[in-house]
Amino acid sequence: MTFDEVLADLQTEARTTKHAETGLWVAAQIRRRIEAGQLKPGSKLAEEALREALGVSRNTLREAFTALHAEHIVTRIPNRGVFVARPTAEDIREIYRVRRFLEPASVLWSGKAPVEPLKEIIGRARAAAAKGDIPAMAGANQDFHRALVNRAGSERLNGLMDQVLAEMRLVFHSMAADPAFHEPYVEDNARIVELLEAGDPAAAANFLAGYLNRAETQLLAAVDR
Repeated sequence: MTFDEVLADLQTEARTTKHAETGLWVAAQIRRRIEAGQLKPGSKLAEEALREALGVSRNTLREAFTALHAEHIVTRIPNRGVFVARPTAEDIREIYRVRRFLEPASVLWSGKAPVEPLKEIIGRARAAAAKGDIPAMAGANQDFHRALVNRAGSERLNGLMDQVLAEMRLVFHSMAADPAFHEPYVEDNARIVELLEAGDPAAAANFLAGYLNRAETQLLAAVDR
């Protein structure tokens, strides 16, 4: 998706949403486009074009940029403007520190939350893998991790996971054409569901923690290359 197409999409969203003038709403819309892979690392976020598309003031847009900068999703370069961030190796380490606390705990403490939403996502991921559709497979894997945290039933945890996944999308950009990275995790996700169905959330949480360690190592190696 081009930046002009993103602007058109944002303009439509702003026209049909109440309270679209707030900085938090603007930040959420930009974050969602980053998470969806519509805005790539290094993309310039043209402030005047965004302000006009969203119908907001400069102060509101800058409030949104301030929030996204605090989340490490955008970066401001003096005399050049605001850009979608390019995660560094240290950013990856920090993302995975958060994920190791957030996701296994959600798996361990979510009680009898249903597994059907997880199974539906795994079905989509397997279908994407069979077609060789790497973006769809990566997107389904992201959806799976969001759904794991959603099982905890916490709006605040879901908000934190949205931030994490937006950063993860930027990290995954360098792995976008590599099925060998994404495909094994489809079946790892299925294993987590099997353990939950067997009534062993502790084993599922331990398996997930190891899985996150492995993914971090692979991503750091890719950054080094």
